[in-house]
Amino acid sequence: MLTDHSYNPDVLSCIANLSSDEVFTPPELVNQMLDLLPQELFRDKSSTFLDPACKSGVFLREIAKRLDIGLEAQIPDRQKRIDHIFTKQLFGLAITRLTSLLSRRSLYCSKAANGKYSVCSQFKSESGNIHYTRIEHTWQNGRCLFCGANEQGYDRGEERESHAYSFIHTENPEDLFKMKFDVIIGNPPYQMSDGGHGRSASPIYNRFVDQAMKLSPKFLCMIIPARWYIGGKGLDEFRNKMLSDTRIRALSDFENSSDVFPGVDVAGGICYFLWDRDYAGQCEMTNHTKDSSVTTKRVLNEYPVLIRQSRALSIVKKVLSHNENNGAMLSERVSSRKPFGLPTNYPPKKKGIPCWFIQRIGLQFAHEDDVKDEKSLLDKWKLLLPHVPIAGQTDFSKPVGFYYDGNTRIAKPGECCTESWIVACALDTKKEVDSYKSYLFTKIVRFLLLQAVISQHVTRQNFMFVPDIGLYNVTYTDDILRERWGITDEEWEFIDSKIKSVEYQDNILDLIDA
Repeated sequence: MLTDHSYNPDVLSCIANLSSDEVFTPPELVNQMLDLLPQELFRDKSSTFLDPACKSGVFLREIAKRLDIGLEAQIPDRQKRIDHIFTKQLFGLAITRLTSLLSRRSLYCSKAANGKYSVCSQFKSESGNIHYTRIEHTWQNGRCLFCGANEQGYDRGEERESHAYSFIHTENPEDLFKMKFDVIIGNPPYQMSDGGHGRSASPIYNRFVDQAMKLSPKFLCMIIPARWYIGGKGLDEFRNKMLSDTRIRALSDFENSSDVFPGVDVAGGICYFLWDRDYAGQCEMTNHTKDSSVTTKRVLNEYPVLIRQSRALSIVKKVLSHNENNGAMLSERVSSRKPFGLPTNYPPKKKGIPCWFIQRIGLQFAHEDDVKDEKSLLDKWKLLLPHVPIAGQTDFSKPVGFYYDGNTRIAKPGECCTESWIVACALDTKKEVDSYKSYLFTKIVRFLLLQAVISQHVTRQNFMFVPDIGLYNVTYTDDILRERWGITDEEWEFIDSKIKSVEYQDNILDLIDA
């Protein structure tokens, strides 16, 4: 086998991630983010940069490379130039002791900034400008006041990392370095276990963004999960703030996280953005796939959630312009979680009210005293939808199915369900429910649903772009809806590429892999 001895891989493109939530950033991606910044920053010997979540040190290392070239004319002596860059311009906060050593090794070529092999000759301390101080969470009622971590999971003693990240565990982040920064850039940790059911976790990347904005840098550039587009646990306020912030100059979106982090699965994809303190205007949004990149100027807060693709946005606008049923949407008809007040883990009873449990249990019973019927659903014919219809799918660049005959149920009058299901409709006759079901199973309707979905879970809010046409007495098809809403062949081709097919015949639907 021939060997290319000239091949010299970048070690920071080869190291394994610490976890799925603490992901090392490939150098190529870092440079794409740095390209968003005004390049004169790298020719200014007074510009300052902060990475508030150092893992491998790659952000500071790549910035150092650009400054080394950009300042050559102003500081011709290489050693003086390097000393100036490292002591006056580059700063970092490591997220763990291990990453502090790794980051210093990447930036200074020595895990001790003042060590024998350090390329900087001016540091007096081992840490240099990459700081790490172990701090503890501040517990109140079982939660950390700063990050929301669960005390039971993270009050773990000095022998293990606390994961109390210094940047977000203070009300005064300006005291960490006591200086102003021109640029704050990085890839923060994404979430913390919150002690909820199963693998429940709460996002914390939004806290890093909020804290960075408090410091009012000229530019803020971070790579974070794209789940904030739609919201979810702990993200609604953050989403509203981001969408209404006209200082977001650029937003790069990746539906498939493995396109930027090979081998890493982040549900809903990844994005990075450039926030410009002195900018006010439309956002330049770029949708990236393996095959292409499409850039458009966007107003981000046109709707309560961010529709990520411009082609999808135009279709949603077209459908909504018809003002079906005076603007009524299915989000007003679909039930909330726990439509009958019964949790997912509610134990089946031997008798009582017929109740639909998770699919492997099926139709059993619930005690009549436990069943709540505040919306008067019980005595209607009902279409039940699974709360997690696309379990296992997190890559939304591939076709999505949502609903088909195998994962939905028609509940008769007198039947209820647990939290495993939401009630899509409650109508007087089975014929109406069958009609409603045919409407929901069309590709166009499921495509409209997809525009407000960014995780495996589906709730009533995700139906905000699906018109409630009000009249359910026929079998609906995509051809009927295409003619009704003026969907062009080109738009249909795009819809068809995003949604898996189902075949609707006599209420029997078979999932067809797209």
